Amino acid sequence: MDESGGSGQPRSGTDEATERHGEPQVPPTSAADTKRPGPERDEHPAGPTPTEPGEPDSAPASDATSAPTDTTGEAETHGGSPDEARKHPGPSTDSTPEPVPTPPPADRPTPVDPAPYPRTLAQSGTRPGKGQPPRRGREPGGGLLMGRPFGVPVYVAPSWFLVAALITWVFGGQIDRVLPELGALRYLVSLFFAVAFYASVLVHELAHTVAALRFKLPVRRIQLQFFGGVSEIEKESDTPGREFVLAFVGPLLSLVLSGVFYLAMQAVEPGTVPGVLLAGLMISNLIVAAFNLLPGLPLDGGRMLRAVVWKITGKPMSGTIAAAWVGRALAVSVLIGLPLLTQSGALGETQDTMGGMDTVTDALLAAILAAIIWTGAGNSLRMARLREHLPELRARALTRRAVPVETNTPLSEALRRANDAGARALVVVDAHGEPLSLVREAAIVGVPEHRRPWVAVSGLAQDLTDGMRVSAELAGEDLLDALRAAPATEYLVVEDSGEIYGVLSAADVERAFVKAMARHPS
Repeated sequence: MDESGGSGQPRSGTDEATERHGEPQVPPTSAADTKRPGPERDEHPAGPTPTEPGEPDSAPASDATSAPTDTTGEAETHGGSPDEARKHPGPSTDSTPEPVPTPPPADRPTPVDPAPYPRTLAQSGTRPGKGQPPRRGREPGGGLLMGRPFGVPVYVAPSWFLVAALITWVFGGQIDRVLPELGALRYLVSLFFAVAFYASVLVHELAHTVAALRFKLPVRRIQLQFFGGVSEIEKESDTPGREFVLAFVGPLLSLVLSGVFYLAMQAVEPGTVPGVLLAGLMISNLIVAAFNLLPGLPLDGGRMLRAVVWKITGKPMSGTIAAAWVGRALAVSVLIGLPLLTQSGALGETQDTMGGMDTVTDALLAAILAAIIWTGAGNSLRMARLREHLPELRARALTRRAVPVETNTPLSEALRRANDAGARALVVVDAHGEPLSLVREAAIVGVPEHRRPWVAVSGLAQDLTDGMRVSAELAGEDLLDALRAAPATEYLVVEDSGEIYGVLSAADVERAFVKAMARHPS
């Protein structure tokens, strides 16, 4: 069974993502030129209201699967009154030399280089040096890292150790019936079986991974967990044929392994340890293949059904809806049918040979399997519905207006200009108007108001990198892919011609994403 992560959901929670920011390049204009075309839509007030230091006006919700976000909240750029902001709808700059702040009174500290002043980074106490390349987000974890076949990390979840112990205990009892002379060694043999079985599951997941990489679909990780394994593929297939192949190769490899173990059984004595192990591996791989071929999401058979319906109707959403509801029906069938089959003796044991504990165990196993299938089907349906509305996430619509300021501009003056212009982002530019960096919102929040006249904006900015320039035309999954490729909290938005359009905050993207999820529950 594999799991696709192609929802494009923004991710948050990494410390590194909050330390990286993009910077727009808006050439400075004259003081008289206060009207400059900005983003075609701004969902935020044109005149930011003052924010007390350390009290962000909002905090974006975090989500384990999404583009990075500024978890400290949103620092409003301000300095003038809302009335003044309404009088000046466009960015305002001053080509005259930067004003020199009046020296503080004797009872106030003499301003020095801005470096010693607080620079708050979300959930981090580090200060990236000027020119230091922004760090990538942490690689996804999920347990004990076992290796990187084909460059994809493979993790063993802590729950695996629980199921390994369970398999060791259950299979040890089976071995005792066939080979009672082993005594306590039977548990060592059954532990070897548990490891070999999950090695077979890993081969099943690697089949999905190889197919996905062949189709140029990124694979985030493989995780071995309580019930089998998961291949987290970050994008959906673009054709139903590829979707079918991607889903089918896993069960196919399990069937092949079952056949290999069957052939190996012919070369050993049936009543020996190798014979028992090979028979167990043959049967277990056959069960894995049969279970995954059941036609309901999130199983491989469900993805195959989705591909078939997609091919017939021409609509991937129709395939997802059909496979998800079949998956939910399958979950109910497992919950009710598995205990009944066990009690009837259809699975190899009669009611006479079963104890009360076996009955409870079978019912618990059925409930867990049913819950996994039901939840997976619901998640698949929910993410498919959300993906239909991803085009609503448009860089052009979410971009903030930005004001250019030179490196030695005091923070208070920069905030005043932004407020007058109705802007919500500050771009640090050189004397020729070329962009150098983008002032971090989290850093602004960390500077008390009485310090702002003595702190230069350059001390609160992060250098711009190529990956943090995004096209104003990006939307939906393309936009989210661009943000994932270069995790940051702000991005420079440019037109196709190279002209600066504004600044995109990852927090704004996440909020829009969360709203879309709220509008389309499963």
